[in-house]
Amino acid sequence: MIVRITRLLLLIQFLIALGIYLVIVHSFHGIAASFAAMLSLAIVVVVRLAITTNNFLLAARYSSETPPDFRVGWRDAFRLFFGEFRATMTASSWTMPFHAFSRRKPARPQGLPVLLVHGYGCNSGYWHSMSKALLKANIVHHAVDLVPIVGGIDEYVPLVHRAVERLCEETGQDKIVILAHSMGGLAARAYLRDHGARHVSRVITLGTPHHGTALAHFGVGVNTHQMRWTATEQEGIASEWLRKLAASEDPAVYRLFVSIYSHQDNIISPQTSSHLEGARNIEIHAVGHVALGYDRRVQAQVIREIRDASRVAG
Repeated sequence: MIVRITRLLLLIQFLIALGIYLVIVHSFHGIAASFAAMLSLAIVVVVRLAITTNNFLLAARYSSETPPDFRVGWRDAFRLFFGEFRATMTASSWTMPFHAFSRRKPARPQGLPVLLVHGYGCNSGYWHSMSKALLKANIVHHAVDLVPIVGGIDEYVPLVHRAVERLCEETGQDKIVILAHSMGGLAARAYLRDHGARHVSRVITLGTPHHGTALAHFGVGVNTHQMRWTATEQEGIASEWLRKLAASEDPAVYRLFVSIYSHQDNIISPQTSSHLEGARNIEIHAVGHVALGYDRRVQAQVIREIRDASRVAG
């Protein structure tokens, strides 16, 4: 589904750029065709830049206090913004439309296998960059696509369960590692709630709204309602679904979790919503939400966590 949607959006953007090009050529006689083409493409890119800018501005309205060691200067802010813009462009225009996958196996597998669980509005193609890093580290990994796109998070539990069982069966391993981005981390928690941790050695979440995000109010679907965080004058309130999830979990399961998150996340706001009490929380400096799966520092940390989980399980 996401493959078709992202390809359709690419086609729409192309048609808009083509329309702008034709208007420029017919309105300004003598203008070079190459210049008109570059100008029309630039206009589309500016719109995409505006969307990324809007996400950062919305996140700033509800942001948590940034610890002094994680505050950014102008240089880091520049890298943060354009790193996130590049990641969103790559994911939406290249990896999700054309690089979705179900499984990848290196020639000489090492350690525990990994199940990749994407976030809201994505598919397995989101993990393309991370997948290359995992292959280089000789780590077997499968990916699951969460459908329906706008369904409830509980609907994803059977999909995750089947993917875990399949990964164990195909690799001959009794334990796996789950690596989840954003909403995928909540799907992983719901899976553990229903099926326990018999097959799970560790869960690594990237930018997961464990306590909700205010930006979910701007999304569409049952899952966005479930991820909401509502601000009041005194405090924030997580959604009823998140509160019920926390109440139904065994707190001991959080010891399996490693939550990696950024204090500059432009989708999860307040950013400390990704801090999960009882888990090992790792704070990352100056990385946007989508960019978490593309950042080399994050990828290196993820691989260290997988290898550590493999040593513990062994």
